[in-house]
Amino acid sequence: MLFDSTLQTEPDYSHELALQACGFRVIAGVDEAGRGPLAGPVVVSAVVLDANAIPAGLNDSKKLTEDQREVLFEQVMATALAVSVVIAPPSIILSHNIRGATLWGMAQAANSLGIRPDRVLIDGRDVPLGLPCEGLALIGGDGRSVSIAAASIVAKVTRDRMCRVMDCDAPHFGFAGHKGYSTPAHMRALVEHGPCRHHREEFAPVREAWARVRIQVA
Repeated sequence: MLFDSTLQTEPDYSHELALQACGFRVIAGVDEAGRGPLAGPVVVSAVVLDANAIPAGLNDSKKLTEDQREVLFEQVMATALAVSVVIAPPSIILSHNIRGATLWGMAQAANSLGIRPDRVLIDGRDVPLGLPCEGLALIGGDGRSVSIAAASIVAKVTRDRMCRVMDCDAPHFGFAGHKGYSTPAHMRALVEHGPCRHHREEFAPVREAWARVRIQVA
């Protein structure tokens, strides 16, 4: 099922309440971080909020500052009824493609919750196969459902922390700053050093960089 709540301007608990009014008690929100970068994993989170302890200020992670995300991350982890995080590394992205890896991660995250959800709210247009219950796609869901917003924050903060670890492993790429996105500095480093193990082989700039490396070796 697909929800398109384009008139809503900020996330709230209305979608969850509507489902609970229909008898579905446990509602999970699912979102991802990192579909667009050239390097690093896609990170997916699923969150079941406690309706009596929803952190104030939950929103689409892209609309929050890093400091706000860090604070809200800790609050979600402390108050949510259940949280799961699934990592789809570059190898999964290579074998499934980016869309498939994201949907795989969403299904895994929903199934990994400590509480079995009755319904899952998914950010975007696609409902992955293999969910533990019916899923409902919510376009722009991280700006409309606080459950999805919470998942977006957990996924984003987790991925950003992983990028800082990647930066320690391959400091010449600057992953801590650009988080794997195709900034001019990242593109220059890719040309100068060639791809590293954190890069996504099927993404065009990385594939082209690998081709240059092979030509130079040959």
